[in-house]
Amino acid sequence: MEVKKVLWPTDFSSSAEKALPYVTSLTQKYQAEVHVLYVIEDIAHHESWYGDFDRSRVDKVMEWANQSANKRLNQICEKYLEGCPLYIKHVAIGDPAQEILKLIDKEKVDLVVMATRGAKGHFRFGSVAEKVVKNSSVPVTTIPINGELAPD
Repeated sequence: MEVKKVLWPTDFSSSAEKALPYVTSLTQKYQAEVHVLYVIEDIAHHESWYGDFDRSRVDKVMEWANQSANKRLNQICEKYLEGCPLYIKHVAIGDPAQEILKLIDKEKVDLVVMATRGAKGHFRFGSVAEKVVKNSSVPVTTIPINGELAPD
């Protein structure tokens, strides 16, 4: 198997960060590109919480989320991925699993490396990881979070 492009989806949680040593090891070994993806939840499709927001308010919140995501991605790439030959940052808006699957096809990714669950995970295997594993057209390596492994 030739690995030229590795996708690391992140939600900026410590859980997602657990996959980084594997991402950097793979990319250094194969001199592969690292595609880092963060997905912003589209708040425009939610019900009103405390009354209706006009579209300009939603647009301002989404723009702030986009700027924050890009800033955080830059910090992660500079701090953790310096040793990787090439990293490409992506920010998408929508359902995380769907956006990961779209990026796999769009960028012709060879391998996905992701944590088994994200920041809001209460189960050993999160819904996003499960959807990606079940629907991906490429291999997905899932990294367990500390305490997930069953005792011997």
